[in-house]
Amino acid sequence: MSELDARSLPADLVLRARQVVTPDGIRPAAVHVHEGRITAVTELDAGHRPSVADAGRSVDLDDGLVLLPGLVDSHVHVNEPGRTHWEGFVTATRAAAAGGITTIVDMPLNCIPPTVDVAALQAKRDAAEGQLHVDVAVWGGAVPGNAAELAALHDAGVRGFKAFLCDSGVPEYGCVHPTDVSPLLQRIADLGSTLIVHAEDPDVCADAAASLDLRNPRSYRTWLDGRLPEAEVAAVRALVAAVRETGGRVHVLHLSAADAGEVIADARAEGLPITVETCPHYLTLHAEDIPDGATQYKCAPPMRDRANADRLWDLLADGVIDAIVSDHSPCPPEDKAPDTGDFLAAWGGIASLQIGLPLVWAAARERGHDITDVVRWMGEGPARIAGLADRGRIAPGARADLVAVDPGAEWTIAGAALEHRHPVTPYQGRTVVGAVDTTWLAGTPIVENGRPVGPPRGRMR
Repeated sequence: MSELDARSLPADLVLRARQVVTPDGIRPAAVHVHEGRITAVTELDAGHRPSVADAGRSVDLDDGLVLLPGLVDSHVHVNEPGRTHWEGFVTATRAAAAGGITTIVDMPLNCIPPTVDVAALQAKRDAAEGQLHVDVAVWGGAVPGNAAELAALHDAGVRGFKAFLCDSGVPEYGCVHPTDVSPLLQRIADLGSTLIVHAEDPDVCADAAASLDLRNPRSYRTWLDGRLPEAEVAAVRALVAAVRETGGRVHVLHLSAADAGEVIADARAEGLPITVETCPHYLTLHAEDIPDGATQYKCAPPMRDRANADRLWDLLADGVIDAIVSDHSPCPPEDKAPDTGDFLAAWGGIASLQIGLPLVWAAARERGHDITDVVRWMGEGPARIAGLADRGRIAPGARADLVAVDPGAEWTIAGAALEHRHPVTPYQGRTVVGAVDTTWLAGTPIVENGRPVGPPRGRMR
């Protein structure tokens, strides 16, 4: 686009930066925004600089900042309504904004009622009204007994349907046995939607649990031995068979076991429509480093050893893993059994919504990746999985959800300083790299100098 053409563009905002992450790489650019959308990405000096009388704004970022698209986290447990004392829309979306995430996709469980019918979806939308600091989309639930609700949920706008192949951890959300996946996937495929799956085989988990040495429940190894990699491998093989049979789309949630990732790689080589995500904790935390009684590290599937994490990074580099998301699953501190340190009694979930970007960037940089890789994993990938085509990239037509990041800023994580409702984090005291300076939602600043500002401006998608 010529400078003359750029001058003719309507613009409420022109952001100029020497480092802008575009689909074609990092370059100096001016990003033109009108009515919440990116209208053009031009050369750095193209376009008008508004006069005082002009309605537009011009912002020149400091040379040390990088302009990223707003990130998308497609795996978040907000827990409202019903368990708002665990998290809630206000705190979750403030944490997202502070972490450079401008869209989250809420999971259908841990809230009460779970999002398994349209009435529950409406209850969630009602609870979110006026509370959202970022945009929120919703996954629907696929549980035994709600097959008749799937079409209505799809028509009401859920992004896909989540099933557990093992116990979900909450009594109101039942699981689907792997042998029942094919008919469920066929129903979802007929809607043109996606089945997203917590993939651990219940029979493998039950056999492992039955043979556990329960004499030391404070040992992380006790928890780890009950959730073997073979459980993920068996579940993923069942999903691949269902995809092969039906042609339906499946997304595998929170991959922990690299062996299961290799099964997915083979399925992708066949051309099967199966995608997969992993999480910062599987990439940056290692079983051999977890102390006895440190139940803040408990999640399902569990963190495995360092060699397994190295293989997950290889799967990311090879393009097998499509996305990195938080699986943000907080709870009140007392539910982590801090007094006993009992891994079997503690709630399983990691709260990391606000800190995913610096965790991943710090580790990725050490492995030779650049910030464009992080954007692909944490912006483009989750947006594509959730069917949010106008997010996760800086390009004409995309939403003007943007983040200015200082990629070299070092800081230390302190749970009490995060925006999450509760301060429990396995990353307490960890030094990371990369700090969010400003976040824009549809062209309006919602974070300045690293802190959320202004009223809630997000919308339920």
